[in-house]
This record gives sequence, structure tokens and C-alpha cells, in this order.
Amino acid sequence: MTLEELYNEKYGDNNHKVVAAIVNGRLRELTKDVSLDDEVEYVNLSSPIGFDLYKRSLILLMLKAARDVLSKLEGDYRIEVMYSVGSGFFCKLMDTDIELTEDIISKIKNRMYELVDEDLPIEKEICSTVDMRDEFLRRDLPGKASLLKFRKSSRINIYSLGGYRDYYYGYMVPSTGYLTKFDLVAYEDGFIVVIPQKSTGELPEKNPETGTYYFPNKLYSVLRETEDWGHRLGVGYVGDINNVIVNGGVSNMILVQEALMEKQIADIAKKIIEGDKKLVLIAGPSSSGKTTFSNRLSIQLMAYGIHPHPIAMDNFFKERSETPVDENGKYDFECLEALDLALLEKTMSRLLEGEEVKMPTFEFTQGKKVYDGTTLKLGKNDVIVMEGIHALNPKSTRTLPKDSCYKIYISALTQLNLDEHNRISTTDTRLLRRIVRDARTRGHSATKTIEMWPSVRRGEEKYIFPFQEEADTMFNSAIIYELPAIKTFAEPLLYGVPEDSEAYYEANRLLKFLGYFLGIDVQNVPQNSLMREFIGGGCFKV
Repeated sequence: MTLEELYNEKYGDNNHKVVAAIVNGRLRELTKDVSLDDEVEYVNLSSPIGFDLYKRSLILLMLKAARDVLSKLEGDYRIEVMYSVGSGFFCKLMDTDIELTEDIISKIKNRMYELVDEDLPIEKEICSTVDMRDEFLRRDLPGKASLLKFRKSSRINIYSLGGYRDYYYGYMVPSTGYLTKFDLVAYEDGFIVVIPQKSTGELPEKNPETGTYYFPNKLYSVLRETEDWGHRLGVGYVGDINNVIVNGGVSNMILVQEALMEKQIADIAKKIIEGDKKLVLIAGPSSSGKTTFSNRLSIQLMAYGIHPHPIAMDNFFKERSETPVDENGKYDFECLEALDLALLEKTMSRLLEGEEVKMPTFEFTQGKKVYDGTTLKLGKNDVIVMEGIHALNPKSTRTLPKDSCYKIYISALTQLNLDEHNRISTTDTRLLRRIVRDARTRGHSATKTIEMWPSVRRGEEKYIFPFQEEADTMFNSAIIYELPAIKTFAEPLLYGVPEDSEAYYEANRLLKFLGYFLGIDVQNVPQNSLMREFIGGGCFKV
């Protein structure tokens, strides 16, 4: 019997709650047959694996419904799934004269619900890679065609829903009846496929005053700007960057990318100076490149004649005896209450008022603040550059004058997608960065880094992401060539994850993901590149 049939027999009707299974340590779709000797663990929507599988299947459902609706209209079109915005995916109609109205979006959404009610099977078939590449070219999907150009296998898996065929990076749910939670709403010049929240399985709450979902508008603006960067470089999909590598254009691509990033950092420095800001606050999720960014921003400030003073917010931790503990009784260093906010605010206030202040250094081995005689007094051309997990939280600077503060949010918001319908997760990019850096600087195995990643993500979702829109500026630290660059360093580490490890599935998934990229020699990566924070060989102490 299939895994789905086994679940229904053993536990009663699935009711579309379980979406996949781990069989003998490997992920399997519910349509897969199971034998008596198999060890089976079912996967639901609350797990990262199940959540990704649901989102992927929802995109297929949307594309099928859109074809059913838009094929009745005059004009060609191509839908692109572009990037994650809040609790959903931003999509656009490309190369078309069709006007995307709210009525059309409503019809697509209603068609999606009809398909869910029909509980149509999502079928997988094995097809010729060359044949599918030709088909995608005929369907005006150059990103997919270019991606398949570099696939080593002669056969690939294709998913089909009601006659609509597509290629996806990952597994699917068995049928449309599983996809009951979603919404479709107009946004800017496209629409957003709203997805349920992993924690609850329900759609996010709407603003009671406006009746609309909350979407991070500043983040969206940065993503659109990054999209423009990709267009300037002629790189939008993985196949594009592989073509650049094959044709010997990597060196030029690296130089242009670094020049664009340096200009953006210089522009931020100019805004700080023109606004007469004295306290620069920087926050972002793990492996965003905060350290290198802070150093490069400081250099740009010095080029303008400003003297930056880097201060780590971690130096204002409470004494170990006063540190809060989590539900497991372990010290919680990530919560806001772990900081001595009173001392932080008092110190910053006195500095902004021109006083000379004794500066603390937190000694983690001793679990207390130490004063070694270091003092600081801000001159006319001095500015504080402070980095910390809570730097954007209004509570950490509530008593400081707002006109003296400049807040920067930094994250790796990749401008690259696998193809028109398969996004590259920014989380995957940051995880690969951390795996490589942790192995180089801390001696951690990929297994250890992957196993601790869910805890890191929970901290980000609780303490960083809710405050990203507080930033005056968002800096995108994604590098167009980074995945080909990091591939050489990451693959040996990922291959080292044992098959019996809980991290094995994730390691195997990342290896498959990196398999889409051609690798590059990193000797041409500049020493001051943000990439060097992870692969090593940089000029900054990180």
C-alpha cells in the first residue's frame, strides 16, 4: 500500500494534515509504496520539510488555475514567482498585454478553490531532460530551459496537474485537496500568494482597521531594487549565471557586483553624514555579513572625514546571575531582557551629550562586565556604530533622541532564482554561509550547524524580523556570484554528514540544490568582499 493508505488505516482519515513521510531516513511522497520492514515517520505542515512541500504545491496549483483563467483572454503571458514578501510570494505577469485586474486575481483564486474541491491528483512522471527543455522554450520559459541545459541527468521528474506540466525543485503533496489554506491578493504591479503560518497552519491575521494583510513595504522596495541589479548584470536565473561562468565572464561579474555594493554602502554613509546622525544601529539575521558591512561602512565614513567608533551591543549584557533562562532552564542570551538596557541607554545618552564615559567589555568566560579603563568621548566628527540583535527594537533606544539615531537592517535577499517558478530561499543562502564560516572559524561540522539552525531561526523570527521595518535603510548583502563561490567549500562539509544523523535530510537537500550551480575559482574575489567573511582570506577581522 502507499504511505497515504497506511496512515489512513493506522490512524484514521488523514484529513490532509500529514503531507509526506520520512522512510528509513529519506523523505518520500505519500504516493510512494511502503513495505513491512520500513521505518516510517510522518511529516505535517508544522515541520520545515512539510511547510516547504506545501508552499511548492501551492505554486503549482496557482499556475494551473491562472492558465485556466488567462487562456480565455487574448494575449500571451508568463507568470514569474519572484520573491518572498511577508507571509507569501510576490508574483508578476511578464511579457503580456493582459491587464492584471483585481477581477482577474479573484477569478484565479476562485479557480484554485474549485481545483481544491475536486481533489485532483498531482502526478509525477519521468521525462527526457532534452524534451522538457525544448518544451519550456516553446512555452517561453527560458529560465527553466537554461536550468535544464546544465542538468547532468538525462531524465527528470515532471509534475502534472490537470494537464499542466512543470518542473520543481522538491516533492509535492498527493492531490489538490491538501491545499486548503491560501489567499490571493493584489499587491503593487502583481499579486501575492498568501500562505498559512507554519506555527498555526492558519492564514496570517489581517489588519482590523484596513482589512488587509500586513506586507513589509520597505523590504519589498529593496527586493525590487535588487531585481534591477540582476537586470543590469544580465543574471536572473541560475542558468544565466552558469552561462556567464561557461563563457568566461565571471571576473567582470564579480567586479560589477562589488562596485554596485560599494556604491550602496557609500550612499548610506552619505545619508548618515547629511542627517548629522551620531548613533548608527545595525541588525540583521545570522550570516547576513553584519561584521564586514560594519567595517566597510566605517571605511566609507572615514573617507568623508568622519571617525567611527564600533561598539558591540553584547558588551551590555547583564551579569550572568541576572541573565534570564528559557523554558529548558538554559540561559537565554537572545532575549531583550538579557541586556542591561538601563546601562545601555544611560551610556549612549551621556555620549550623545558630549560626556566622557567609561566603556564596558563583557567577558563571557567570567559572565560579567569588565571596565579596563577604556573611555569614549564623541567629538564633532565622531559617530558610534553599534551592531546587535536588538539594535532595531524600539525598546532598546526608547530614551534616546530619534533624530540622532540611524537604523540599518541587513539581510541576504538573493536576487537569483532557479527558474521562473522555483525560488531560491534566502534562508538557504544564509545557512550555507554559516556552515562554511562555522567550519573555518569554530571547527564546527556541518551536522552541528544544521542541528542548531532551527534554534537560530526561532530567535530571528522572534527578535529580528518583527522590527525590520523600523530601519531607516535596508542593505541587501546577497552576492550574485556567492553560490558558485561557496559551492566548493560547502560540498565537502555536507558530504560529511552521516546518513544516520538528523541533519542528513537537510544536508542532502542542500547538496542537490548546489548541484544546479557550476563552481568558480574565488581567487578574484576582493579581500574586502563581504563574501570573504564566510570563505576566508579577507582583510577584516571577523
